Amino acid sequence: MSPLFPREEFAGRVAKARAAMAEAGAELLLVDHAEFLAWLTGYTVSETMYRAAFLPREGEPWFVLRELDAGPCRDACWFADVVGFPDTAEPHEVMAQEIRRRGFAGAATGADHASYGFTAATRDRFAALLPEARFIDLPHASDLLRAVKSPAEIALLAEAAGIADKAMAAIAAKARPGLSPRAAAAIAAACFLENGADTGETGPILPGVGDHEFLHGVMTGEPLAGGDILHVELIPKVRNHGARLMRPVLIGGDRRGLAPLAERLVALQERQFAAMRPGALACDVDAILREAVLAAGLRPSYDNVTGYMLGLYARTPRTSDFSRVFLPNACWRLEEGMVFHMYVSAGGLGFSETVVVEADGGRRLTAMPRKLLVAGPG
Repeated sequence: MSPLFPREEFAGRVAKARAAMAEAGAELLLVDHAEFLAWLTGYTVSETMYRAAFLPREGEPWFVLRELDAGPCRDACWFADVVGFPDTAEPHEVMAQEIRRRGFAGAATGADHASYGFTAATRDRFAALLPEARFIDLPHASDLLRAVKSPAEIALLAEAAGIADKAMAAIAAKARPGLSPRAAAAIAAACFLENGADTGETGPILPGVGDHEFLHGVMTGEPLAGGDILHVELIPKVRNHGARLMRPVLIGGDRRGLAPLAERLVALQERQFAAMRPGALACDVDAILREAVLAAGLRPSYDNVTGYMLGLYARTPRTSDFSRVFLPNACWRLEEGMVFHMYVSAGGLGFSETVVVEADGGRRLTAMPRKLLVAGPG
């Protein structure tokens, strides 16, 4: 497997990382956050055993990980310096030896102290092995340096979005009374794998009940009846780049008269997308949807986010990237090339899109019709 992006793309990423290092006064950067590893080096792997890459202010980086993973790492990385260790070794000790051997034993070493890899135990272990080193926090660098996506990254996200569209259409085409959420998930999983997604993991697929309570509910095998709503969230990834899409699928006829609510939610969200321009304050973009939903009485309260960052997803403790979210107190500004999962829900209906920020506003990468999807006959 060759590197996913051209060397020039990685050169730009290294330049951004080194600018953050220079601002913090770091001579060496320790990278152990799974998505940051993929972004900076081209390779990522689970933390079954501790692994990390190291970027000096000058010169090429190096990667230290299990020998079992060293071959795939060498194939995927844009640089050649990969150090593998046997499973009998202690990873931090091997890394400390490499740091000393390369002349960085006393270096000011930058690390994202919010990285789930850089635990208190990891920090203390390195401090014991490298007593002359000084660790400097680069707050949330693992997420924030990756916030703006390149055209090549957006192309991968668009590919994943296309798979989500196909899988949603496949579920809608086959949904009938008696279909269970689990059976619908099987349809989506097969479609994912047939169309090139990394895995068959689907996202929550379950009955749509409540304003937001159903979004993270538990999948069941219980059959749906006529008039029920099947809430479908799809999260396909292509080369670790994940898009997301949510739709309500109506089973049978619209006995509860949900179509007007669906149209209202979609129209309000369209206004929000139009405001997603570079320089816009996230709280202002959030208010366009949140305040309108509350003012119209579509929900009695609205406490969850209306969107969050999308991009790389690796084997990490989190399934969503909340480094940038849309809330009333979100004071950060949108930048061209950022990509978000924007969603709205009420009355058992949930709609979402994968949206990229462009000069004229948010552009959908997902293309599924924005309506209540009607399944089998009532």
